[in-house]
Amino acid sequence: MATRGTGHSPANVTKHLKGIDFPAEKQDLLKHAQHMKAEKVVLDEIQKMEDREYGNMADVMKSFGKGSEESGESKSGKVSGKAKQQTSGQAKSHSRAHH
Repeated sequence: MATRGTGHSPANVTKHLKGIDFPAEKQDLLKHAQHMKAEKVVLDEIQKMEDREYGNMADVMKSFGKGSEESGESKSGKVSGKAKQQTSGQAKSHSRAHH
């Protein structure tokens, strides 16, 4: 039976943490999500979060967002390497124009 809302979206995480008492440790978030029958992907996303106490749902969402940003930063690191190569190529073309 297919379920709606599967995936690692912030809305799915909040759905499975509905009714949790704050402040809550990361392990409390995991236990609550398991109790709410969260999909494995949701549990995995919570597991990736920083191991600390969360004061409210907004705090959880900030941490959830950081996990996504970190994976984005590693990709942008590769892009910036290419950008540096392009910039140095442009510098060479500029130096030719000056001669």
